Amino acid sequence: MFSSALNISTNIRAFIELLMVFRLRGRLIFELAKREVFDRYAGQVFGVLWTIGHPLIIVLIYIFIFGFVFTMRVGGTLDMPLDYTSYLLSGLIPWLIFSEVLGKASTLIVNNANVVKQVVFPVEVFPIKTVLASIGTFIIFLVLLTIYALVANGFIPWTYVLLPFLVILQTFAMIGVSYLLSAIGVYFRDLKDFVQIFNSIAFFVMPILYLPEAVPSALRLMLYLNPLSYMIWVYQDALYFGKFNHLWAWAVFGLGSLVIFILGYRVFRRLSVMFGNVL
Repeated sequence: MFSSALNISTNIRAFIELLMVFRLRGRLIFELAKREVFDRYAGQVFGVLWTIGHPLIIVLIYIFIFGFVFTMRVGGTLDMPLDYTSYLLSGLIPWLIFSEVLGKASTLIVNNANVVKQVVFPVEVFPIKTVLASIGTFIIFLVLLTIYALVANGFIPWTYVLLPFLVILQTFAMIGVSYLLSAIGVYFRDLKDFVQIFNSIAFFVMPILYLPEAVPSALRLMLYLNPLSYMIWVYQDALYFGKFNHLWAWAVFGLGSLVIFILGYRVFRRLSVMFGNVL
């Protein structure tokens, strides 16, 4: 099994097969993702306006708390070019979207058991549509951060042009994780509870609120063992520092996104043959 996971030709075939899922099922994935967004707010007075309202309220709350209540003297230097709220949001926003996908993924197949049992339905589209339904919120968050950074600091780093590249890499990573967790969640129903606990504590063991240098050296290893820390660092480089402060993190995040994208799909493909019997 381990040698198979490292087999380059097998991984390339899985990658091509997964790209074919996008090509052949693209319209179905788009319609399912759109339905998920609209169903989320069905029957509500403001409807899909909440897709903007939720991110806006969250961003405003953090701006108020860390910009006016707990003010921190950070920014205006070569090492810390923008204010602290910009630093916080640059790492928080990608984590909020990733944690949302984690929360949905562990029960994704179980919650769609009736559809999954239909042999003719392509179950491999579920993890993709779930991620794509969250991308719209992600983009709104990033637009709001851009507006805030311009207003608060008067400029944004040139590295903002790298955002499309980072969003694509994170999308790959989230699709891979969604495949992995949704498949395991069918056989191990307790997974959702472990994911909830992880989502609750992960925020505090990632370099979102603080710089790695502020962590005691004895505990700093936790930051580097957490694979999501590398995602936070590359976004901070692009959205806050305006330079490649964590060059090694770009390599880890880029390669890691593609690896989990492929391996997550391979695990899903192998376990999906028994979904109907287990459900």
